[in-house]
Amino acid sequence: ALFSSWEVIQHMSLKVPWPFPPDGAIHWLRDIAMPKVARGEVMLWALTLRELGDQAIGILEWRRSDTGDSDGRGFWIAPAYQGRGLMTEAVVAFQDYVFFEEGVERLVVFHSSDNVGSRRIKEKTGGQFLDLDHQEHHSGAKQSERWEVTRESWAKLRGR
Repeated sequence: ALFSSWEVIQHMSLKVPWPFPPDGAIHWLRDIAMPKVARGEVMLWALTLRELGDQAIGILEWRRSDTGDSDGRGFWIAPAYQGRGLMTEAVVAFQDYVFFEEGVERLVVFHSSDNVGSRRIKEKTGGQFLDLDHQEHHSGAKQSERWEVTRESWAKLRGR
């Protein structure tokens, strides 16, 4: 229910259906995401708050590269919880894990060129802008920004 709001969907590529189908979240989780998790292609984390129990307010996804060149990361957080630093906190924990525990060398991450909040998280968590990539989004944006975070830059930022 929280994912299918326009405030979240507008920044997604046209690969994500809109209007979002009533069973869209369960379909994605059951038929797309969890089989990829089972094959070791992705890892998923749900963002939850203690006071809400097991209701997810956002998702963080680690996409492993087929080529070994670079892994990817995606995330979303419900509008009511944006601007509180929750996703930044989650990305910090995520990057500590993938860089320092899993030994990943590089993440390549994207966001819609008009998604200022996502850009700001990348800036705060060691991202370096690389270039623009053509990808249409529900908001009408025609480009995605492509950023990278390396283990070396993350270690420096974290004082390691």
